Amino acid sequence: MPNKNSIAASICSLLFCFSILAQDRENQNQEGSPKIINEEAITFGEDINPLSPAKAAFLSAVLPGLGQAYNKKYWKIPLVYGALGTGIYFYINNNKEYNRYRDAYKSRLAGFKTDEFYFGPQGEELTTPRITDDGLQRAQKFYRRNKELSLLITIGIYALNIIDANVDAHLLQYNVDDNLSLSPHYRINEIDAKGNLGLTLNFKF
Repeated sequence: MPNKNSIAASICSLLFCFSILAQDRENQNQEGSPKIINEEAITFGEDINPLSPAKAAFLSAVLPGLGQAYNKKYWKIPLVYGALGTGIYFYINNNKEYNRYRDAYKSRLAGFKTDEFYFGPQGEELTTPRITDDGLQRAQKFYRRNKELSLLITIGIYALNIIDANVDAHLLQYNVDDNLSLSPHYRINEIDAKGNLGLTLNFKF
């Protein structure tokens, strides 16, 4: 009987050792095997096109408003043409008035008294003009200054249209991930009861 018990104990010991070795090998295989990743869970950000801002600016330079259309900011197109149209309108109007007073002044310098200011509202000829020579000179200076100012404003609006398209194209590619945020905060200091104003930068990873 003692021999049978020792034999049974030996067999149990061997089976226990084999089970431990098998478990160790299984663990090693699991650690060494490549892990399967769910590709659907991987998200990729949109590709950044470094030439997009330059293209938007070029399109707005060729045709105002085209860069805004490229950036899909269609609501800005009427604003661009409204501003440019206003500047062009004032330039044309001031240029017309400037030429009007300049022609009358040149006519008087030539010795003629037939300019429009020698006639009344009903077309009757006047002995003295409605606007003197000094008045014609002042009018020329006034409308010439306004004409030049209108031209500068129109050019500025045209340049602003190009800059706006370029900046918009940059901002469209700006990273606005929720993991990175900057927000203002206002807190009351419990010690001196004064308000503290600041900015909080949050970065989640």
